[in-house]
Amino acid sequence: MSCSVDGYVTDPDGGIGWTAPSEDAHAFVNALTRDVRVFVMGRRMFETMRVWDTWPAGSSAVEDEFAGIWRGADKVVCSDSLSALDAPRTTLEPRLTTARLAEIAEAADGVVEVSGPTTAAEALRAGMVDDLRLFVVPRLVGGGVRALPEGARTALRLTDQRVFADGAVYLRYARS
Repeated sequence: MSCSVDGYVTDPDGGIGWTAPSEDAHAFVNALTRDVRVFVMGRRMFETMRVWDTWPAGSSAVEDEFAGIWRGADKVVCSDSLSALDAPRTTLEPRLTTARLAEIAEAADGVVEVSGPTTAAEALRAGMVDDLRLFVVPRLVGGGVRALPEGARTALRLTDQRVFADGAVYLRYARS
């Protein structure tokens, strides 16, 4: 998940254009997501990521690779405002509970990535997240949607970090 230095995933107007990764950061994201078998996300994240379902080949090698990773994984969209989805390998989960998330993780043949601050909030509060990955973008946006939820309390241990050419920083934490 990308966030501003002041901890937001969107700016006050809901914009996320400032989170677009540089080429080297995108290549790094591809390496991180190659093993993801199920992406669990909310409606807004799905609407943002859906572009990868129909990404035109030939834009760039890094983007083409990510489109392949995206298309090769199952997606679970958590939304009580949608009644149906028309997207490949995608199912709708109207109300994601921690029990249902545990079932999804148990049934997955590989890594399950929960993304989006609203969707991940309960999993974070419940201590279900083993691996927290943040890309901190060198930008202050002054408000918006917070990256991490109120009330989440977990001791973390830094397990990886990387600085990219554009000044973005990747931070990976594990539960202590």
